[in-house]
Amino acid sequence: MDLNYSPEETAFRDEVRGWIRANLPDALRDKVLNYRELSKDDLLSWHRTLAKKGWVAPFWPKEWGGTDWTVVQRYIFEEECEAAGCPPVVAFGVRMCAPVLLRFGTDAQKQRFLPRIYNGDDFWVQGYSEPGSGSDLASLKTRAVREGDHYVVTGQKIWTTLGHYGDWIFCLVRTNANTEKRQDGISFLLIDMKTPGITVRPIVLMDQGHEVNEVFFDEVKVPAEHLVHEQDKGWTVAKYLLGYERMGTGRIAFSKRELARVKDMAGKAMKNGRPLLDDPRFRDRLSRVEVELMALEITNMRFLDQLRGGRAPGAEVSLLKIKGTEIQQAITELAMQAAGPLAQAFRPVNGDEGFDRLTASLFPRYCNLRKATIYAGSNEIQRNIIAKATLGL
Repeated sequence: MDLNYSPEETAFRDEVRGWIRANLPDALRDKVLNYRELSKDDLLSWHRTLAKKGWVAPFWPKEWGGTDWTVVQRYIFEEECEAAGCPPVVAFGVRMCAPVLLRFGTDAQKQRFLPRIYNGDDFWVQGYSEPGSGSDLASLKTRAVREGDHYVVTGQKIWTTLGHYGDWIFCLVRTNANTEKRQDGISFLLIDMKTPGITVRPIVLMDQGHEVNEVFFDEVKVPAEHLVHEQDKGWTVAKYLLGYERMGTGRIAFSKRELARVKDMAGKAMKNGRPLLDDPRFRDRLSRVEVELMALEITNMRFLDQLRGGRAPGAEVSLLKIKGTEIQQAITELAMQAAGPLAQAFRPVNGDEGFDRLTASLFPRYCNLRKATIYAGSNEIQRNIIAKATLGL
């Protein structure tokens, strides 16, 4: 694989870079680069800016607003967005629910939901995990009972990321408890979060941030037309969706940006009168992470090439999830080492402003990224998937 950009790809990179420079507000960039909390308006404003340009869903079919970019162009676009400090396009709608609707949805569902997802009219969230049903998702207990032209949903979801922003939530629910396999009897529902009976409660994290939530369903009525695919066959939808979710967990461009910042920190941090970057042990750890990140980048481009050929993400995409999240954690560990005592500062302290701004939110970010190896299926489960589905063990 030739990793050198062609003249056309270089011109595309320059176009994307210039457009971002002209359209990304400084205040929004500052929030991202300094790890400040992004509001719903922050996220949707950038989403709508991209939608207006036609760049919010590059991998969608062109008839639904996709860009028809090559795999390399899509990769360049994501890399430039991360490097510049653009807010993320919230994955739950564009990258998760939309591919499911494109693959399994009815024409009516596509016509109703896809344009609104594209334009940022609805903020989608994910209702998968439950108390006691995280990595073992098939053990979920939230039930949905069919009554005439609607379902009645009762139960609880937990760790619902950005659930307090949600307008709609896609949920896995138990529609049949009398099955031999737990994966059977599960259905995939689209639920309007303004429906009576839904309660969202915040879960406050160690850094006092509010990112995740509990969501309770108390006899919530959901129109039967919001069932995606077949009743009791939702596990097929769930596996398809998780493949797309895991494609996004590698966050390679994000890690490249953070690795560059760690190098900058290590060049300023002093150990025994010399820059930490000159310490052989630290430099060895840094080099190992950088090599692993380069290998992950090449692997990611191979998977993107498969997607271009029309192949859905398979079990092997778990490789991206495992290595990508482990690299993210390793980078924050190196950053903590470089920052030393300053890593625990929750606000800037005296000294070099650039260094202080970088370390001001480092400790909460380090804690937050401990979850990376758990969400989208824990890395232990991903190794089992690779062993069973790819290696045949």
